[in-house]
Amino acid sequence: MLVVMQEGATEAQIQKIVGRLMEDGFDVHRSSGVVHTVLGGVGGKSHFDTGIISVMDGVKEVHRIVSPYKLAARAFKPEGSIIKIGDVEIGGDKVVVMAGPCSVENRDQIERSADIVAEGGAKIMRGGAFKPRSSPYSFQGLGEEGLQMMRAAADRRRLLVISEVMDAVQIPLLAAYSDILQIGARNMQNFTLLRELGKIRKPVMLKRGPAATVEELLLSAEYFMSGGNYDVILCERGIRTFENYTRNTFDVSAIPVVQKLSHLPIVGDPSHGTGRRDMVPSMARAAVAAGADGIIMEVHHDPDHAFSDGAQSLFPEQYYELMGQLRLIATAVGKSI
Repeated sequence: MLVVMQEGATEAQIQKIVGRLMEDGFDVHRSSGVVHTVLGGVGGKSHFDTGIISVMDGVKEVHRIVSPYKLAARAFKPEGSIIKIGDVEIGGDKVVVMAGPCSVENRDQIERSADIVAEGGAKIMRGGAFKPRSSPYSFQGLGEEGLQMMRAAADRRRLLVISEVMDAVQIPLLAAYSDILQIGARNMQNFTLLRELGKIRKPVMLKRGPAATVEELLLSAEYFMSGGNYDVILCERGIRTFENYTRNTFDVSAIPVVQKLSHLPIVGDPSHGTGRRDMVPSMARAAVAAGADGIIMEVHHDPDHAFSDGAQSLFPEQYYELMGQLRLIATAVGKSI
C-alpha cells in the first residue's frame, strides 16, 4: 500500500498514519520527495480497508500496489532515487563511470590501474579482492590485502571504491574498505546474503543474474529495501541466451524497462555483458544512449597478462578514447560525465 501525503502535511499527521498502519500489521517505509511524503506499507491484512486511511488528516491519496515488489517500484518514489556517496551522485544528471581491473593482483598493478582510472575521468574504482571463479584452480583474489591496496590507491587519486562481497561473513571487511558493495550475478538470489546487506547502511550494487527476469531483479532489490537499506543500485550485465558468440547477451532494453518500473538507478556492465574487448565500447555507448545512470567496465594496464578477464578488459588507450565518446553521447541525452 502507498499513502501519499498532502503537500505541507505535518509531522504529527504523518506519524498518526504510520501508527495506524503499524497497528494493522504493516511495516512502514517512508520516502520524502520534493513535494510529497510517501509512506509504503508492506504486509498487513489483505482485506484492509484503504478508505480508513484515505479520510485521515493530511492524506492526499491511497493506492494498493499490485506488483510483487513494493519499495523498489517507481510509485514509491516517482522522482527517482539518487544515491549520494561523498561528492558523487548516482541516478542524477551525471553518468557515473566505474572502472578498473577485474581483480587486484599486486601493488604495482593496482597503483597503475588507479592512475589510468583517474586520468580517464571515472569517479569510482572497481576491483575484486574475492573472486567467484567457475574453476577452483583459477585465481581467487588476494582478500583483505587486496582491499588494503585498492583503498590506498583509490584514496591517493580521490576515487571511490566498489568491490564484490560473496558471503555474509565478508560484509564487515568489505564495508570497511569499500564505498559500494557489489553483489555479483551468481549471488543475485542468495537471499540470506541479501537480507544481511539490508541491515547495513552502505550502498549496494546488485547485478542481474544470467537467467533472471527484470521482475526477479527488482524482487531481489526488495530484500535490501525491506531491511531498511534504500541505497540500492541495479546493474544490467548481460543474460544467458542461445547465442554463444559473446559471453552473454547484453540486454540494453532492460535499462529503460527498469527505469519505467523502478525508481532505483541502473548502470550497464558491457565488459561482462559481452566478454569481448572489441565489443565493450559499442555496448558502453549503447547503454549511455539508452539512459543508463552509469557504466562499470574493466580496464587493465596490460590485459594480455591479467590474472582474470583479460579478454574483456580495455587497454588504457581504448579506455581514454571511449570516455571521450561517452561524454559526447551523455551530452546528447541530457546528461554529463
